[in-house]
Amino acid sequence: MASAVHHRTATVGDLEVFYREAGDPKAPTVLLLHGFPTSSHMFRHLIPALADRYHVIAPDHIGFGQSAMPAPRDFPYTFEALTEVTSGLLRHLGIDQFAMYVQDYGAPIGWRLALKAPDRITAIITQNGNAYEEGFARPFWDGVFAYTEAPGPDTEAPMRAALTLEVTRWQYVNGVADPSLVSPDNWVHDQALLDRPGNDEIQLRLFRDYPTNVGLYPRVHQYFRDSQVPLLAVWGANDEIFGPEGAKAFSRDLPGAEIHLLESGHFALESHLEPITEHIRDFLARVLA
Repeated sequence: MASAVHHRTATVGDLEVFYREAGDPKAPTVLLLHGFPTSSHMFRHLIPALADRYHVIAPDHIGFGQSAMPAPRDFPYTFEALTEVTSGLLRHLGIDQFAMYVQDYGAPIGWRLALKAPDRITAIITQNGNAYEEGFARPFWDGVFAYTEAPGPDTEAPMRAALTLEVTRWQYVNGVADPSLVSPDNWVHDQALLDRPGNDEIQLRLFRDYPTNVGLYPRVHQYFRDSQVPLLAVWGANDEIFGPEGAKAFSRDLPGAEIHLLESGHFALESHLEPITEHIRDFLARVLA
């Protein structure tokens, strides 16, 4: 029988943070951190698949999903600020230690959590969640870095194109051998939230802040070397945003890292839920024993 998934909201500071929760709160916690342009919706099938053994928490970042979406004048849309809200949610829930699953934007938030309190992280699962410059696939990132280096009408136009339905759909189906496995509900759901008035400016702010994540990489690599935190990479090998070299690079600082390249793309859970779940359950059963 599948575990019940609860849909809750907590107040962190003056912000409402939506999160999905399942499993016994006394069990080891697994924190699921979503990427762009989605929300905890991306974990809707994974949560019950883990909750028989683990306490699973999946929040929506501020500006995403069902969480608050204050205007940029009222909230600093930086990855540091998103991390502070996530830390606040964990304090609110009384969670001291946790394993974390990071994907896309969830990765730099997760890395910041680890740098702030490395002893709290019991294990890491990264699914196309980057920590190495080798992971940046071209030409996707050329436009992003051009915009961050010189924001203006010419460089902003490609970034606005990244907020369209065409590109949202592309993120889900690109690199997937059988796109019919990927529900169109994904991009319809995400696009409806991207198209909310004012959300475009929020996403542009986060695009401009992205280089701060790259600047953290040397510290993240040192954290890996010092902690030797157990790490599992379950990676869509055909991702043209974060390529497979990004997965392989973890073994440089974490020789014991377990790396599995899957014949999928950026949102590999949509086509490879079962093998990813099996890898996660096997990994966590060993490293959290």
